[in-house]
Amino acid sequence: MSTAAVTDKRAGTLRGARLPKFSSWFIAAGAIAAAVGIGKGVHLDSKVQWGLIAALLFVLFTYGIGAVVEGRRQAKDRVVTSLVWVAFLLAVIPLVSLIWVTVARGVKVLDPYFLTHSMGVVADSEPGGGIYHAILGSLEQVGLATVIGAPIGILTAIYLVEYGRGKLAKAVTFFVDVMTGIPSIVAGLFILSLMLILKLQPFGFAGSLALAILMMPVVVRSTEEMLKLVPNELREASLALGVPKWRTILKVVLPTSIGGITTGIMLAIARIAGETAPVLLLVFGNSFINANPFDGAQSSLPLYIYQQYAQSAGANAAYDRAWAASLTLIAFVMILNLVARGIARWKAPKTGR
Repeated sequence: MSTAAVTDKRAGTLRGARLPKFSSWFIAAGAIAAAVGIGKGVHLDSKVQWGLIAALLFVLFTYGIGAVVEGRRQAKDRVVTSLVWVAFLLAVIPLVSLIWVTVARGVKVLDPYFLTHSMGVVADSEPGGGIYHAILGSLEQVGLATVIGAPIGILTAIYLVEYGRGKLAKAVTFFVDVMTGIPSIVAGLFILSLMLILKLQPFGFAGSLALAILMMPVVVRSTEEMLKLVPNELREASLALGVPKWRTILKVVLPTSIGGITTGIMLAIARIAGETAPVLLLVFGNSFINANPFDGAQSSLPLYIYQQYAQSAGANAAYDRAWAASLTLIAFVMILNLVARGIARWKAPKTGR
């Protein structure tokens, strides 16, 4: 017998029965059909309950059929894979549902007039008005917060990675970790206490200060991780040429990690753009256009949404405006994330042979 024949014979004895690649789709269809039957049989009205039953049956059917055809070991592998898919669907379905509902309800009044006019003299219960004043307030407040928080966060991360040693660095790291999980209302109360001491009235820049406090730890953490990814060989090569350390950081380390740093800043901006509590405390809200963040109350998109929904009892116009503003805010955050991804891809290190 030839060597090739012996090899084929051994391979045939080691290869067990396998389910076809499309078997998961048939198992999923069977699980859904069984879940619908069970739901109707026991009179379950919630489609969420039907989905959970279908997910459970999908895992059980996968293990049972896999154990019979492929053996228990391969069945366990399929069960873990099915659990990953079920977890993925459980995470995606609420997100898709949220976006679908927001788009379906937000497009009712979302038009150029809505984006270019303020509430002005329009009552909350009346149709009309727009969110121009809220968009302007959000852009100014988030922009000022970025101007304050981003440089401080980047410089703090540079200190921790390039210079930080000993107890001071450990203390800074500890407080950054604490600030990362701080509730937004706490930052608002801190700035509000300063305003009460100085006897200041609500104004847009106060909200920017609170948002900067929330932004800084995110920027520190993301920048710190990006700086740690820069190979030490680049630093050593620059220092070996006699370049000072500060110039090495400025000309070598930061340009190498600028894509990741920019992405972290964009994500931090997206995080603070939806904050409502500090803005409610410090900016107070304004139905008219106020382009000066240093004088007088302003509005913002999250605050506008909250106020319109609070006044929506019996007023469909305010309810529709709240959903339209929510859709605008989601679009704003989505654009920021797309910009961050584009910058990260643009500034990513070029790989070659």
